[in-house]
Amino acid sequence: MLIKNVILAFIGLAGGVTISAGVFAFITAIGIVPRLASRTGTAKYILLYEDCIVWGGVIGNLISIFNWKVPIGITGLLIYAISAGVFVGCLAMALAETLKVIPVFTKRTKITQGMPFVVLAIALGKCLGAFYQLYIH
Repeated sequence: MLIKNVILAFIGLAGGVTISAGVFAFITAIGIVPRLASRTGTAKYILLYEDCIVWGGVIGNLISIFNWKVPIGITGLLIYAISAGVFVGCLAMALAETLKVIPVFTKRTKITQGMPFVVLAIALGKCLGAFYQLYIH
């Protein structure tokens, strides 16, 4: 029984390390951290940003695995939700920009003006869809 548990723990750890390495490689490949740092004028803090992403992933995994309760209250939950939403939105837009989705979309639909409204509509649609899925459905 002990050998079985050790093998399962090793397989789980190896799988987790592989998946997290892939996620961090994906974030690095699309260049979200340097892009945000350059646009906000905070490039001198790029190592801090990278450390925060790594530690956030590690701590998030530990909380998820061990079911730790984190007493952050409603205010902490709101701050976390806004931060997570901003990160996911930036990640999605960086991926779309990397894959050149928006230029192809505008060329095929022949949209010449109003692109900020299209991006806003995409963001609001994602927000409302997530709200519907989480709270109504």
